[in-house]
Amino acid sequence: MAGNGKLDDAARAAWLYYVAGNTQDQIAAKLGVSRQSAQRLVSLAVSEGLVKVRIDYPIARCLDLSRELRETYALSFCEVVPTDPDSTSTTLGVAQATAIEITNWLRRPDPIVMAVGTGRTLRAAVEQLSTIDCPQHQVVSLTGNISPDGSAAYYNVVFTMADKVKARFFPMPLPVIASSESERTALHAQPMIRNTLALAAQADVTFVGIGELDDQAPLYLDGFITKEDLQALRDAEAVTEIVGWTYNAEGRLVEGITNERVASAPLPDAESSLVIASAMGPRKLPGIRIALKGRLVNGLITDEATAEALLNTK
Repeated sequence: MAGNGKLDDAARAAWLYYVAGNTQDQIAAKLGVSRQSAQRLVSLAVSEGLVKVRIDYPIARCLDLSRELRETYALSFCEVVPTDPDSTSTTLGVAQATAIEITNWLRRPDPIVMAVGTGRTLRAAVEQLSTIDCPQHQVVSLTGNISPDGSAAYYNVVFTMADKVKARFFPMPLPVIASSESERTALHAQPMIRNTLALAAQADVTFVGIGELDDQAPLYLDGFITKEDLQALRDAEAVTEIVGWTYNAEGRLVEGITNERVASAPLPDAESSLVIASAMGPRKLPGIRIALKGRLVNGLITDEATAEALLNTK
């Protein structure tokens, strides 16, 4: 990352350009630099992630898809963002929309409990957040934050979120998946963990990702389960995972295998809490459909292409 002085200049140039509507010539004059330098400063602000673009206009097709998804799957919340047909990203647009919804909840004046899962989409969303001062709220992690080698799990979002959000945070100081069922039982019996689990169950709103169980399964790639575990899950007809819990095509928990060792909190009850899944793309589609039809979640943030596929194959 560039030095702070350079970033200050970049941020000032970006503000003049994107917010105040100055031309690059005007920016150059106001900052006392050349036009080329002004252009480079604006580009630096973009490359360093200082500029976050949000289009405040509802796109008709997205609104229609959102309404159809809410009606088809009895959703309490649904947001559909445009699809970039040339992009291979699995988070583009959805991460930004998730960040906006997280922000909307955290800006509420009355205290809430927010539960968060883990994964690439939520990590990308949290990186989009601006600084928010909301000490009245509590944010609790649904998942353990310790990798198999004892390091902090990279895609656990609570610590990244805590750098930007001034709320009370409750991480889950556990491995994502315990070494045995008895170890998980012993860990969950600790008073601090019992309190965190109880808080997660009281969440007013929950944000989770959807994991697939193919050869690129996040649980496997990130080292939380072995190749043998993955094959056993497939043999047991597991299709998707949410915060470590694995589900079959009917949306039921797969008995035994890794579920007997998952240290995550159970998903809050979608009948009494808003549970929002953020996911998009063909590989996520089976898991999203399972989560919706099985009422594991009652909220969804996705893109146009995924929304259309969900409605065409409901």
